Amino acid sequence: MVRLVSDENFNGDIVRGLLRRHPELRIIRVQDVGLTQTPDPDILEWAATQGCVLLSHDVSTVPLAAFQRVSNGQSMPGVLILPDRMPIGQAIDEILFLSVDVAPDAWRDQVLYLPL
Repeated sequence: MVRLVSDENFNGDIVRGLLRRHPELRIIRVQDVGLTQTPDPDILEWAATQGCVLLSHDVSTVPLAAFQRVSNGQSMPGVLILPDRMPIGQAIDEILFLSVDVAPDAWRDQVLYLPL
């Protein structure tokens, strides 16, 4: 199973729905680990050290920071970008599909845009 971290502006209803649907899912909010208002490169670094795929709605700065990180030779567990207008149920389904019964390094160094 993939470990997840949601960025500061990620929809909390999605996080709560994920945990309701799959209670053993390992998901952390950046707010819960003291990373509020932290720049994207630092959040990606923290996610890499913790082995967590980053969940974000930010299509402009997070992918750029992720691609820069990988081009600098710094690995990362991956990033899942969801449109902020995606229906909550669909977002939950897509995230669970990509994180449960998947090897922890399945999305290493990748930025995936949902829906697939």
